Amino acid sequence: MSDCRLCGRPGAELFASVEGRRYLRCPRCHLTFLGVTQLPDRADEKAQYDLHRNEPDDPGYRRFLDQLGAPLCERLSAGDRGLDFGCGPGPALARMLEERGHPMRVYDPIYAPDPAALDQQYDFVTCTEVLEHLHWPEREWRRFAELVKPGGWLGVMTRFLTDDGHFPRWHYRRDPTHVCFWQPATFQWLAREQGWELVMANNPVALLRRR
Repeated sequence: MSDCRLCGRPGAELFASVEGRRYLRCPRCHLTFLGVTQLPDRADEKAQYDLHRNEPDDPGYRRFLDQLGAPLCERLSAGDRGLDFGCGPGPALARMLEERGHPMRVYDPIYAPDPAALDQQYDFVTCTEVLEHLHWPEREWRRFAELVKPGGWLGVMTRFLTDDGHFPRWHYRRDPTHVCFWQPATFQWLAREQGWELVMANNPVALLRRR
């Protein structure tokens, strides 16, 4: 058994061993995560990320991101300011939200490591295709709570783990930089424990409002 890297409690047990990788699951918050000794280093992560071709002007990529952008914008007021956390090398979502009248800042630990962007609060924070990469999600979730103003929104996109039996064959698991897998029950736990109001949009989007 190991400590959970989201809720911090002991008791996470082996969930699956696939292709030499050991995945644990926490019975409390339901997070499934890769064992700490098998986490990729920053150089390996960047090499994998550099293979992605996510261009801000790509219509297909913009439609993909609008799975989060559209339902989030329905809940924002005109001129609300946001942060795209984990924006990657081409901050497409930030551009899309600016086009809709929302001033944006961006942060990414590899491609846009601007610590000043983390020193203020925002009306909303977006986090697309990031949660599955977090090595220490408890730390990052505390940061999200500090970044979002009371009453503001956190919009996250990550493919939900809904079929345990399919996990060994799941394409999302096969990405070597994907180390945390989130269930709807995980977001429900976060909402209860940390005081977020949760709106579960269609897989892969969850919206959380800070109370």
